Amino acid sequence: MTAGERMSHGRRTVLGAAGAAVLGTAATGLAGAPASAAPASAAQNRGGGPAGYRDLPVPYVIGHRGTAGYRPEHTLGSYQHALDLGATVIEQDVVPTKDGHLVCRHENDISATTDVSAHPEFASRKTTKSIDGTAVTGWFTEDFTLAELKTLRAKERIPGNRQHNTLYDGRWPVPTFEEVLRWAQEQGRRLGRRIWLHTETKHPTYFRGIGLPLEERVASLLRRYGRHRADSPQFLQSFEPSSIQRLTKLVGTPSVVLLSNAGTRPWDFVVSGDPRTVDDLVTPAGLKWIASYAQGIGPTLDLIIPKDADGRLTRPTTLVRDAHARGLILHPYTMRDENTFLPAEYRRGTDPNAYGDAFGAFRTYFATGIDAVFSDNADTALLAAADFRGR
Repeated sequence: MTAGERMSHGRRTVLGAAGAAVLGTAATGLAGAPASAAPASAAQNRGGGPAGYRDLPVPYVIGHRGTAGYRPEHTLGSYQHALDLGATVIEQDVVPTKDGHLVCRHENDISATTDVSAHPEFASRKTTKSIDGTAVTGWFTEDFTLAELKTLRAKERIPGNRQHNTLYDGRWPVPTFEEVLRWAQEQGRRLGRRIWLHTETKHPTYFRGIGLPLEERVASLLRRYGRHRADSPQFLQSFEPSSIQRLTKLVGTPSVVLLSNAGTRPWDFVVSGDPRTVDDLVTPAGLKWIASYAQGIGPTLDLIIPKDADGRLTRPTTLVRDAHARGLILHPYTMRDENTFLPAEYRRGTDPNAYGDAFGAFRTYFATGIDAVFSDNADTALLAAADFRGR
């Protein structure tokens, strides 16, 4: 554990007995529960808290993959910790299994996020595939049944940066999306309020091409758990605009088009021959097109404030102003506390894994007028947001 990580414990929210009990029972026991569950009633789904996404306290905090700064990402433990710290919204990424179940992983390649390499019975499953035009070697969710995936345990994706998180390696299995929906329903009952989720379809064109389309599966589960309405405590997101367009025909859930680096093309554009790039999508005309079917955009922070060759922030672009002019909210990604992930002027000391001046970076980004931010460190982001609202 680095010095920076050690210092962070003093300002984290400490779980009380009730929270610890939930983390030890609900978060771990639920993962092994059957996939079926009774749907949430309208009254439960429309419980306490903001009536819709426009009522969330700006700027609000999206727990990136749960609390990826403190727990192995996309585990019920990570989601629970994000909730206990107070994250406004909690993110999941979904990919399918061989038998069509949706599971929460950042990528379909599970080599770095599970202990699959330690399972000799799956050694022959290691392969190389082309995922969105990139050759990737590893083990992939679509080659495993759900029952097989449930024999694996999650682990820290970047142990070199987050050695502390390796303490939790092996503690949690890979959760299904339905298990997360059921967890949110149960936590909503416990807390007496609605639990906001932010769910991404990963590589949807690729999966549709191999007969495992994501959108219909996501929509079916959202309807089952009462998260399919315009006022549901739920966002949908994708880097592929066509995935969001498909989803908006299936459910009324608010949606966000994710935008990668300047000059890049969404993979569905590449496949369909659409010549537009992210540069086109962030123009007033591109934003107007997005606003015709989505409620927001999720740009990389570099599209909000670009960096120079030395990694220092330059002048903000007009993206926030232009998006708001078209009625779009902005959910940029991703803030992390470690020096290695911060703009150069906010790094402190020489240890890349120590914490830098994350609060200073948050102030600068919040000052642009963004509506929310994805953060691996929900506690830091919440304090920064409260400071900004109280300025």
